[in-house]
This record gives sequence, C-alpha cells and structure tokens, in this order.
Amino acid sequence: MTTQVFGHKSPDTDSTGSPIIWAWYLNEVKGEAAKPALLGEPNTEAAFMLTHWGLDKPEIISDVEADAPVVIVDTNNPAELPASINSADIRAIIDHHKLVGGLETKGPIDITVRPLACTATIMVDLMGDDAAKMPEAIKGAALTCILSDTMEFRSPTTTDHDRAVAEKLAADLGVNIPEFAGQMFAAKSDVSAFSDAELLRMDSKEYEVDGVKFRVSVLETTSPEIPLDRKASLMETMKTVSAEDGVDEVLLFVIDILKEEANVLIPNDRVKGVIEKSFGASVEGDTVVLPGIMSRKKQIIPSLKV
Repeated sequence: MTTQVFGHKSPDTDSTGSPIIWAWYLNEVKGEAAKPALLGEPNTEAAFMLTHWGLDKPEIISDVEADAPVVIVDTNNPAELPASINSADIRAIIDHHKLVGGLETKGPIDITVRPLACTATIMVDLMGDDAAKMPEAIKGAALTCILSDTMEFRSPTTTDHDRAVAEKLAADLGVNIPEFAGQMFAAKSDVSAFSDAELLRMDSKEYEVDGVKFRVSVLETTSPEIPLDRKASLMETMKTVSAEDGVDEVLLFVIDILKEEANVLIPNDRVKGVIEKSFGASVEGDTVVLPGIMSRKKQIIPSLKV
C-alpha cells in the first residue's frame, strides 16, 4: 500500500512542504511508495511555495482508513490529525513540537522529534548524504519551509543549524534569501480573499489551560494593518468560531514580522485578563501590542495563564 505523508490541519508552509519532501525521499531514495496529503487548503504562503517551485498541490483528505500506512510530520497532536488516526498504521513521526500524547501505533515506529525551528530541517538531516539528490523543487520547498517557520531567522525558535541548512539550500538554488523571503511574506500578508472565520482558523491550534479551551490563532504578516482594519468583525466572529469549534475563547495574535511584535485583539474581559496575566501587559481598549512576541510554540503557548 502507498504510504500517505501529512502534517496538521490548517496546513501552513511547513505542513504543506514537509509531506512533499518526505514523500519524495521515500519514493525516490528508499524505494517505498508514498504520496503527500493535506488536511485542508494550504495558506497563501504555502500556495505561493507550490506555484513558485512548480509543485503539485497534494490531495486534500478528511480522514484515513483503518490500517492505512501513514507518516505524520510537523505535529504529534491527535487534535490536529484525522479523527481515525489511531486506527491507521502509523509508520513514523517527524516533528519539532513538544510531545502531547494520545497517539497509538500498531507496533514500534521511527520517531524523530528535535528542538529545531522547522520539520524540513530535520528531514534534511535524516536524509544525510542523500539530501544532495533532492531536485531543485524539493530543495526549494525545504528552503521555503525553513524561512517560513523561522520568519527569515527572526523567530526565537531559530537555531544556528536551521540557518545553516537554509543558507546551504539557498546557495545551491542561487536564491537571495532576503528577496525570496520578501516574496513569501507578501504572499502570506494577502488575506483579502479569506472570511473572518477562515482567518481565525487558518493558522490556529487548540490548547487547554487549567480547564479553559483556547483556539490560539496566529497571523504572521508584513502588513498588520490589513487584518487589524477588520478587528471589529473579527472580534464578533470570534464568538461564532468559539461556539462552532467547542472552545471557550479564540486568541488572535497578529505578528508583525518586521517590527517583531504581536498585536492581540481583546474582545472581552476574560481575554483581557488572560493577556494581562500571561504577558504582564496593561490592556486598554480592544488591542494591545506585545513587543518581541513572535512564536506561538516558544513564547505564546508556554506563557498562557487563566
């Protein structure tokens, strides 16, 4: 059977590119039939990556069949995976997030979880000398993933190794990193085609803190004024999304990539209290700026208090 390789729901660039990279490796180097898949429509930056490097958009799937062989990348959280994931035959996990628990496997598997900024960086390492065999489009996907997850090395999750791998890929491809990253971020900033609900779910993850369930949404952009101009309707839509998704609150962090700060919408007193308690901020009005806050994984989630 063909192994499906996929990342998390609401696929960002890493969860779009890494399945493509690893499916290529399994097919072309390991001689194992594999194909990439997505658990939703890719975001605008991920779509840019596919177009720029001439890559086919992977098939979008809603669930997996019992005993179907799968490789999970860029997550290990069952809440971010298909409902039937524990009935599938999970062959491997490649990730860079904390262990959540809840996944069950049919037997011993290969698990690689490393404290790096990007899954694609880990994949290049796992390939070893075979990484040199990657065609231009696959190298391009890996470079795009790393620049996305590190926000062109601005994110506090960035390691020297992520930077070194990205710079080697860029040199191989003849890519100017600042110019290419600028194109990526411009694509990511174009959110005009998305509804408020789509924006709130596009790059979001569910987390529970002391019994309170949050959908923590992040919009990384070089043009924060675009989503912030929609703050009234976004805050109204937060109520709808909370009810539909079964969470208590939606937290929206609009990350200004260039200023390296987060703008947070404050729709109600509970969110105000959470932001003040979590980040030591003084909130007045319906928005607050959190200087230096760039990473959901490293800065936002670990800080949340209710």
